[in-house]
Amino acid sequence: MRTTLTLEDDLSRRIADLARETRRPFKAVVNEALRRGLGDFSPPQPEFLIHPRAGHLRPGIDDRRFNELAWESDQDSLPRNPSGRNL
Repeated sequence: MRTTLTLEDDLSRRIADLARETRRPFKAVVNEALRRGLGDFSPPQPEFLIHPRAGHLRPGIDDRRFNELAWESDQDSLPRNPSGRNL
């Protein structure tokens, strides 16, 4: 929707500064400020991107055993009772 909005000079400068700092359009900054002011504090979240890369492990390292190693490490850190078993 298009509308005319009269802003006070100090607000206009603050919005223009913020738009310049964030490299976003003036309109987007005004819309976000209005949403926050009206109680919608959840700005639209940017898309979360994952850039996978090849994991180059050294020869002899079996990546399928990582979970087993983590489990063994956890077991070693647990307190033991007198019989030698984990509590």
